[in-house]
Amino acid sequence: MRKLQAQGVHHITLVGADRQTSIDFWEGVLGMPFIFEQPNLDSPSESHLYFDPGDGRLITIFTNEERKPDPRRTPTEPGCVHHIAFNVSRVTFLQAVERLNERGIRNTGPKDRGFMDSIYFNDPLGLTIELASYRFEPPHGFTHADVLMEAHKIRVARDDYAIAEIHLADAIEKLVERSRASLSEDRSPKKAYRLP
Repeated sequence: MRKLQAQGVHHITLVGADRQTSIDFWEGVLGMPFIFEQPNLDSPSESHLYFDPGDGRLITIFTNEERKPDPRRTPTEPGCVHHIAFNVSRVTFLQAVERLNERGIRNTGPKDRGFMDSIYFNDPLGLTIELASYRFEPPHGFTHADVLMEAHKIRVARDDYAIAEIHLADAIEKLVERSRASLSEDRSPKKAYRLP
């Protein structure tokens, strides 16, 4: 028996209401370019809109002009989508509350997640959207997931409750030390300033 090895998210498809609501939200609020549209090939009464979330992947929406937006929270029972999180730069994150408020979009304000900061709000159809901003940049050649996995190991070894900034900084240091050669025999931390 062998695995079917995934290599990333190809796309996420959501059931939308009318076409314009989707365009106004995904492009007009979240800035995702509307890149193409075609019929839903499995349901001719629907259109299939495609948006670029910024990483070359796709968010797609099935729309139907007879469906109207319903802002009630989408179901959160087992098997349902709880929320979708989108990465935003630090500068965008710092402007997010102001930009959501100027549109009258209720939001949680910034939430401290230890390794990132988050803001939550609902789309026009009640799906919770998260804007997430990492507090760190991974070292060259590594991903955020690499740093988080190393930070997790450090956190567990120290019996700490959740990942915090100290675990991230120590994880980055370990990843760099393991992946980059040095002529030094002793790469331990040093006091470089010698007092007279």
